[in-house]
Amino acid sequence: MEKKQVYKCEICGNIVEVLHVGGGKLVCCGQPMKLMEEKTEDSSVEKHVPFIMIEDEKVTVRVGESTAHPMEEKHYIEWIEVQVDGKSYKQFLKPGDKPEAVFLVSGNNITAREYCNIHGLWKS
Repeated sequence: MEKKQVYKCEICGNIVEVLHVGGGKLVCCGQPMKLMEEKTEDSSVEKHVPFIMIEDEKVTVRVGESTAHPMEEKHYIEWIEVQVDGKSYKQFLKPGDKPEAVFLVSGNNITAREYCNIHGLWKS
């Protein structure tokens, strides 16, 4: 287990992020939680890899560079996160929102990840 990893319960759908690594295993509903692997390459029509645009101290993250990810009741991006020089910033979304987030941050090492309620965790 590592800091910042995301785990999901395959029974109830609870999602947790590791903030401090201790001992043991993450368990929910009596079963070990599943590690959500950070995918980095789209292979379907729907686009999931976060696309980062940087303009001065404004970082915009879009899900889908040329085609926006759907934001429907049954299929949407739950959150977008940027990690900047060891700090994390997260924006939660809901159906009907645009699949993007704007963060007023600056730094040298910027990455993004997002979570699709159907297709899981994706990283830039």
